[in-house]
Amino acid sequence: MGQVFQRTYKAADGTLRTCQTWTIKYFRAGRPHQEPTKFTKKTQAENLLKRREGKIADGVPISADAIRTTFDLAARDVVNDFKANGKRSLKVVERRLRLHLTPVFGGRRLADISTSDVLAFIADRQEAGASNAEINRETQVLKRCYSLAIRANKVYGRPDIPTLKEAPPRAGFFDRAQVDAVCSHLPDALAAVVTFAFHTGWRLQSEILPLEWRQVDFTAGQIRLNAGTTKNGDGRVFPMTRELRALLEARQVEAERLKKAGHLAPWVFVRLVAKGRGGQKSPKRIRAFTKAWKAACLAAGCPGRIPHDLRRSAIRVFVRASIPERVAMTLAGHKTRSVFERYNIVSETDLTDAAAKLDRDSIVTVDGPAAGSGGSNRQIS
Repeated sequence: MGQVFQRTYKAADGTLRTCQTWTIKYFRAGRPHQEPTKFTKKTQAENLLKRREGKIADGVPISADAIRTTFDLAARDVVNDFKANGKRSLKVVERRLRLHLTPVFGGRRLADISTSDVLAFIADRQEAGASNAEINRETQVLKRCYSLAIRANKVYGRPDIPTLKEAPPRAGFFDRAQVDAVCSHLPDALAAVVTFAFHTGWRLQSEILPLEWRQVDFTAGQIRLNAGTTKNGDGRVFPMTRELRALLEARQVEAERLKKAGHLAPWVFVRLVAKGRGGQKSPKRIRAFTKAWKAACLAAGCPGRIPHDLRRSAIRVFVRASIPERVAMTLAGHKTRSVFERYNIVSETDLTDAAAKLDRDSIVTVDGPAAGSGGSNRQIS
């Protein structure tokens, strides 16, 4: 039979005092074990004792690591795991831990976090306006905390962590006229970025904006992404189309002009930035242009579009150009067909074109076969 009690300790003045928190005592394999808690209410300590005894009754081992392992220690293991494996989403995980998970679960033992606690966290995040997709990414980090702890035999199970139903993927895309309209409201350097993204379908932040001249081979007519620099880790080659070559040659002319002015920059897409007020301008790599993008989309009559729509649009162009699916996936940098299918959007124009093709290719009409097709003149009922 377990026991809940408050420890006594000898104070500096020699008097005996009672701890504010409670300690639980239970028996495992006939041997007594004491576990200090952080609870100041006896009922909370009694509930913990019942959970411990319930696990022992179910045959679930309770180790010293399971008692000592807190969420903070597990979160540190997750961060170290991301660092050791060189995962590009490390900063995102650290942000989710710092802003959302640690304020709720920090300082608590993993073994004490229940499904009710997780559901309360989800409800609070929803009330704060977080989307189901964002909440799922956060609870995935929590699941990873448990996975690593279970692998290291620090805990022996985890609470049920539900996965919320997410909104369908975005279906926005551009046609060529819309891209030209947006580019007409952007400076030349930014317009070149948008046009390049529309032609290649490459990822803007990780693949296009960091592109350097050493990755552009005019002789071979290729643009290369080195292995380890892409999202899936694979290298990639994109052959230059006529428009891509013209775009890159124009950027090269601009790079030569800056070089003669004493400005050297290894990147393909740069813009001049002033060094302080009234200072001399120098070329800097383009890292983001959110305000300019939103203003250009609004002026072009395409409000609410995001730069990632350019990637979806490029893949749609690949498919409509009858490029084999495997080749299109390689050009865009997709490893799995399921992800590729999310980008292969069918628009209303595609459906209209399909209907027109049916009309064109139809050999049977309501009045009978087409002229010269032979056969009976039987009507379709």
